[in-house]
Amino acid sequence: MTLSSRLSLSLWSDCDTLYMQHQSLCLQLQDDHQLNVNLLLLALWLDKHHYLLPKPQWRQLQQDTRHWEEKLLLPYRQLRRQSKACLEIDEYRQMLDLELMLERKSQAMILNALELMSLEEQASTRHYDNLGYYLGLFNLQSHRFSSLMN
Repeated sequence: MTLSSRLSLSLWSDCDTLYMQHQSLCLQLQDDHQLNVNLLLLALWLDKHHYLLPKPQWRQLQQDTRHWEEKLLLPYRQLRRQSKACLEIDEYRQMLDLELMLERKSQAMILNALELMSLEEQASTRHYDNLGYYLGLFNLQSHRFSSLMN
């Protein structure tokens, strides 16, 4: 099955909700291990909806998004963080808004890539294979981050 035939239109709004629940851990994983928060949230969403993206496709998604982010998003994020002390509140919020726009662009790129990939439906029993696959790309074990699974 292709993702485009089954993917809920609510994917990223659901991911926004997940992000609000786990914001500090998501940012910690981003800062400490260079995880892509959008891919982390996607893994949680896929596990919640009982879809499995094979391990090689997780590698491909990570490589593709990292390549794009290294060109634009990550340098901009670094500039925003370095500029915080020098900017007025409104100026800093504008920088945050632009970074959010870049994150949304990243989400669109991820979704486009996913539409070309095959997902497997999992049995209704609760598994966290996507989370394990994604964290495994960074030599992290999913059981260390069990709070993400709630």
